[in-house]
Amino acid sequence: MTVNHPRKLSRRAYLSGLAAVGAVGAVGALPRLAYAGMHTKRLAMPPLLDATKTGRFSLRAQAGKANFMGRSDSNTIGFNQSYLGPVVRVAQGETEVTVENSLKMPVSTHWHGLVIPGEVDGGPHQPVDAGGTWKITLPITQPTATAWYHSHIHGQTATQVYAGLAGVLQISDGRDDERGLPSTYGEDDLMLVVQDRSFDRRGRMNYAPNMHGVLGDTIVVNGQVGRVAAVPAGIVRLRVLNGSNARIYRLAMASGRQMHLIASEAGLLPEPLALPGITLAPGERVEILVDFAGAESDSLVSALVSNTPMMGGMMGGGMMGGGMMGGGGMMQSGGGSFELQRFKVDPGLTPRITRLAGNTGEVLPDLSPEGAVQRRFTLDMGMGAMMGGGGMMGGMMGGGSMGGGMAAGAEEALWSNGKP
Repeated sequence: MTVNHPRKLSRRAYLSGLAAVGAVGAVGALPRLAYAGMHTKRLAMPPLLDATKTGRFSLRAQAGKANFMGRSDSNTIGFNQSYLGPVVRVAQGETEVTVENSLKMPVSTHWHGLVIPGEVDGGPHQPVDAGGTWKITLPITQPTATAWYHSHIHGQTATQVYAGLAGVLQISDGRDDERGLPSTYGEDDLMLVVQDRSFDRRGRMNYAPNMHGVLGDTIVVNGQVGRVAAVPAGIVRLRVLNGSNARIYRLAMASGRQMHLIASEAGLLPEPLALPGITLAPGERVEILVDFAGAESDSLVSALVSNTPMMGGMMGGGMMGGGMMGGGGMMQSGGGSFELQRFKVDPGLTPRITRLAGNTGEVLPDLSPEGAVQRRFTLDMGMGAMMGGGGMMGGMMGGGSMGGGMAAGAEEALWSNGKP
């Protein structure tokens, strides 16, 4: 996550140490509609699977069909449903998990963002074979945060996640009301899984990788296209996951309405941080507060970010360089922004939170590299670039370790290509 910060952040320097970005301008014109029902239906939240009291939950990888564009169905996969998975809410402590694989191919379930032992991490080394079951106990000790889970089979991660094998995992300590934060799921606490996907003329999702990954031409939020999120005329918490395979988003509100960052992947900040823009790379999560008081509607938008410099340079932008369907319209790169999610104030929703939260009681860790072991990792594309892969320390992903290990509890400053 990269933030655009208006002032010095003192101990929040770990946020501003990343490259700052400019504020997003006005939404560009949308030249055509994707389908007749665009912006007439309400955005649905992913189902909430609350395991905070039971200390256990189950996920089932399954095949299904989803209709994104109001035309033909797409073949999809998901956890407990046709596409994507539920929002799983867990508490600190031990949580028992059962993962069943009803697909005809191996899958895994990686807990992206959890600080847990490698034997329960669900990475490429822990496949669940077709028809198999994986039972583990997750020892969750980290603070409240928004993480996510997804399949992580070596060589198949991108295709399986694109087809739907991913979901959100929230760590909760049950103290959000005490902190003055929005906490009513689906009303003032919204989960937005933002993805870009490509569709053929019949409305079927297709997967067309290139050397920079997969960039879709249509924004999909929570597995839906062109839906409107209903919000109260008060402060709303937006938890945003960049679930895209390769696209980077530069978030802002179309009206210029102020966003306040309250959490990153690691958890809550000590206090809300006012920002005009936030850059979100694939897999990153962010939690922001937006005050809709006095508004009728607004939109979360993204500036066009060129993360395919070779193709963008060769083809002068266009689809490879970032052409997008924003809010249902096709937009080519070269300025402006595109819509990610539209919001409409619903008078039937009573605002619970009308004042910005103060101190959350959280303390950021000291990430100063002073006194830490210094190590440099060299990243390169190499020949793997032509197949969508990359290398580290002169090697490619395999079954072994690259770059050596790190002792538990040790502090190291890692450098990539000469930069921290």
